Amino acid sequence: MSIEFLLTTLIIVVAPGTGVVYTLAAGLSRGARASILAAFACTLGIVPHLVAALTGVAALLHASAVAFETVKYAGIAYLLYMAWGMLRQRGALRLEARADARSTRQVVIDGILLNLLNPKLSIFFVAFLPQFIAHDEPHVLVRMLELSGVFMLLTFVVFCIYGICAAVMRERVLGSERLMAWMRRGFAAAFVALGARLAFTQQ
Repeated sequence: MSIEFLLTTLIIVVAPGTGVVYTLAAGLSRGARASILAAFACTLGIVPHLVAALTGVAALLHASAVAFETVKYAGIAYLLYMAWGMLRQRGALRLEARADARSTRQVVIDGILLNLLNPKLSIFFVAFLPQFIAHDEPHVLVRMLELSGVFMLLTFVVFCIYGICAAVMRERVLGSERLMAWMRRGFAAAFVALGARLAFTQQ
């Protein structure tokens, strides 16, 4: 496995995106355990895109404007729904001193859906990973799975670091009503901005 692949993957994973924002929000609103669950959910949400890439569905999604736009706008709608939930203190990311089992499940469900409804991930697996597979590679599928596994592992680790760092600041956030209000607005704005960025994504 080349150092170029590891460095490129790390840059992609560390760059702020939907998963990073979601994991940070989970850590601040619900603590370290929720942030780890959010990181796991976002990583799990990558699996369908990997399967789509391996089975050729991602190529079809890339070729079909209707399919791409459908998934894209579903993703935008969900990001806006998450933003609205932050402002209204509803959903998985509402601020609570303690999280119940139901809200914990919602953290996982929302994390999976956020990545599942991001068509850029399928295209990423189609366009990015093959660049690091040699033309004469005898076991392309195995190599693709290896690279994907490393990508998912780095995603999980980096997101956990983001989330746990956010969880460390949780007590300070919970102690200030004004800071809590600004935090909700900030994350809501971030989800809206990510939705707007997704809206301008082309095939």
